[in-house]
Amino acid sequence: MSQDIVTARDILRSLPTVLKKFPYVAKGLYYYRLKDDNKDLTLGRLVERNADKYPQRPAILFDDRTITWSELDAWSNRIAHYLKDQGLVKGDAIAVLLDNRPELLATVVGAAKVGVACAMLNTSQKGKVLAHSINLIQPRMLVVGAELVDHAEGVRDEIQLRHTKPLQYLADANTLNTFGEEPQGYTNMALEVSQRSSTRPMLSNNVTMGDTAVYLYTSGTTGLPKAAPGSHRKFIRAYGGFGMLSLAMEPEDVLYCTLPLYHGTALLVCWGSVLAGGSAIALRRKFSASAFWDDVRKYNATTFGYVGELCRYLLNQPASAQDRNHGLTKMIGNGLRPSIWTEFKERFGIDKVAELYASSEGNIGFSNFFNMDNTVGFSTAPYKLVKYHEGTRDPIRNDKGRLEEVKKGQPGLLIGEINKKWAFEGYTQKEATEKSILRDAFKKGDAWFNTGDVLKEIGCRHLQFVDRMGDTFRWKGENVSTTEVENIIDGSGMVQEAIVYGVEIPNTNGKAGMVTLVPQNPEASFDADKLFAYLQDNLPPYAIPVFVRVTHAIEKTGTFKYRKVDIQKLGYSLSSPHEEVYAWLPGASGYTQLTPELVADIDAGGVRF
Repeated sequence: MSQDIVTARDILRSLPTVLKKFPYVAKGLYYYRLKDDNKDLTLGRLVERNADKYPQRPAILFDDRTITWSELDAWSNRIAHYLKDQGLVKGDAIAVLLDNRPELLATVVGAAKVGVACAMLNTSQKGKVLAHSINLIQPRMLVVGAELVDHAEGVRDEIQLRHTKPLQYLADANTLNTFGEEPQGYTNMALEVSQRSSTRPMLSNNVTMGDTAVYLYTSGTTGLPKAAPGSHRKFIRAYGGFGMLSLAMEPEDVLYCTLPLYHGTALLVCWGSVLAGGSAIALRRKFSASAFWDDVRKYNATTFGYVGELCRYLLNQPASAQDRNHGLTKMIGNGLRPSIWTEFKERFGIDKVAELYASSEGNIGFSNFFNMDNTVGFSTAPYKLVKYHEGTRDPIRNDKGRLEEVKKGQPGLLIGEINKKWAFEGYTQKEATEKSILRDAFKKGDAWFNTGDVLKEIGCRHLQFVDRMGDTFRWKGENVSTTEVENIIDGSGMVQEAIVYGVEIPNTNGKAGMVTLVPQNPEASFDADKLFAYLQDNLPPYAIPVFVRVTHAIEKTGTFKYRKVDIQKLGYSLSSPHEEVYAWLPGASGYTQLTPELVADIDAGGVRF
């Protein structure tokens, strides 16, 4: 486990840099802590402010297109008028199925201006899962990009849309005035929008900060997705907390975003930060490690949005003399592992890592405001780290039925207090929302949001991410943290990426550890004995993976989360002729490659682990 510590001296050393931005910091704190849900401060207002202040500055960069703040405002106004003309009113919702492109952002802003919420559909979803996601929020319309019409057609008969023109089509064009030809049964939304006024819409029932702006979905890696409503307040908090406090964004900044905009890190954190600075967001449809730095140079990006695996892919690219030939100085995101944190900063010359902790549905967030290493930072929201049952999301209750905090420096389940200032918006499904609330935790009548994540304090109220509950398993009477084992394997220098989980073996208690990995050099023969020797030197015996699957790629969701459930189902089976599976057999001093006969023997309980 990492021994990183944040001291008062570390904080003091960062103060001169912080104080230089003091007026900006004070402003950021104001927006981050703003609690008046009736205030007329919304996503639409933020865009209008930038259009008034920086009309000719770029707001969106995409391929060879530049859209200014003035143009984005006018475009979104036309969309707002179109939706209003179609009878949509405050409180309605539309579903949005678009790749990362300017039309998505313009649609979200335009809908927000008339109080219509956008359900941000995962573009990798198809069939029953996509239909489930759409029907969860009962939208009036579905806005579909040309690139995803096949997905929409696949669920057309299964979704419930409450409008006479339910299917809205957006061509995949490179200009604002190219409308394309809509498929049968669809309305050409871009053509219709072009005929509307670009004046700002006036409403008799104003949109306010507490109204729902978007619906964001859980990834669905462990079941059907859930929809979490996100109010305009979430944009305002990102605007102040990340854009001002963490990144101090300026009009000259450009944030390069390859993360999918249906995810909160991209839409709320990255775009919210851009809104705060009157900066530009440079979009790419999908992340490409080989094109990343060329794009950064093309757009003169100063900042980028990340998740941890994205950073790993960049590190796995061959070192180049061009690694520091760019203007990136800061990055914002989550999941950067301590095992690659310093290496990434040093190789690519990054000054500021604004690591954060947050969730789409949660009421609590942490931000690395002081630019400390290996921490998600601190939070002004009320929270506690409490004792929990290993391998579950369940806190431990004492004889009085109350929760107990862990000792300082010990890993604990993170919970955030739910009150008027720190509301929990939850999910569209009431039962799912209630499952995430801990009631009567410390006193009768209190309520806390259960994040399901384990963190620990490393000094000065700075936390470090430890594990996501459910990502631990019990073997040989010991609890094994998958994250901790992954961090150790990361340090071997033998793998590009690795995912650890527990698998069941007949006639054994608990679950045996297994790792699926992509070798550092996929073309060479994998040295399982070398890996085993390394693991013996760095892990207790019970934590050494019993099984190792060597593959060329690990499937992920669009937000770079591993499809762990699917991988676990494979277990140690020999499912692919292109993969090798090894086992640490009882009494052996290394790994043995599995054969069909050996797998059958293990399945029959003939091998005593």
